[in-house]
Amino acid sequence: MPQSVFFAHANGFPSATYGKLFSALAPEYGVQHLPQHGHDPRFPVNDNWANLVDELLHHLEQCDGPVWGVGHSLGGVLHYHAALLRPELYRGVVMLDSPVLTLADRIVIRAAKRFGFIDRITPAGRTLGRREEFSDLVEARRYFAGKTLFSRFDPECLDAYVQHGLQDSGENLRLRFDAATEISIYRNVPHTSPGRPQHLQVPLAMVRGRHSRVVLPHHSRLIRRMPRGEYLTLPGGHMFPLERPQDTAELLKSLFKRWAGQQPAEESA
Repeated sequence: MPQSVFFAHANGFPSATYGKLFSALAPEYGVQHLPQHGHDPRFPVNDNWANLVDELLHHLEQCDGPVWGVGHSLGGVLHYHAALLRPELYRGVVMLDSPVLTLADRIVIRAAKRFGFIDRITPAGRTLGRREEFSDLVEARRYFAGKTLFSRFDPECLDAYVQHGLQDSGENLRLRFDAATEISIYRNVPHTSPGRPQHLQVPLAMVRGRHSRVVLPHHSRLIRRMPRGEYLTLPGGHMFPLERPQDTAELLKSLFKRWAGQQPAEESA
């Protein structure tokens, strides 16, 4: 029976975008996920993402047992906060280009919220006024392929984003991820945490894309305070799980096997 992975996506990228990564984890690991975080009216986006953590916990409580929590960007922070609150729901957590914030980071974010410049230090400003509608899938794919954020995507992952990131809207196709929700998530990025890193009771790995401008070397400081914390890198930028899904899956499988007390297959002979 496959081991359970619960995946949480990056802001603006529905979980189905990561289908190639999920397939690469099979058959040893079965992936569960929400289609889109932040869209359940029972858990509206609020400050420090507290309701989004509650939404994740609500679904984790329905799993058959502890899971491997894997999250990209937004999703990594949600799993980290959820694991601090309910460690019994987890076997371990992997944050894919998702930072554990230092005190200095949190002071800056709190000031940015208070004094109204949060849109300048998060992608919210770039999200405002962006194009949301397309006449067909061909036009949409051409548009996204020309954007820097998508330029290094695995072709199948780009196809998956175009297929699952858009929905019919009358005569046109419209972004499935609600733009107002996406902006609200950015504007409410946490400046607090439900616990201290050294109190985390499960293993955690923070995996940085080598060229990321989101996770930076100084974010490794708090990982060293965790009883079972690791700081790793993979080639690529902030979007490396969609740029290199196969490499990401191999790293995840290696981590899970090691954390479970097993040796990777190539070392077990």
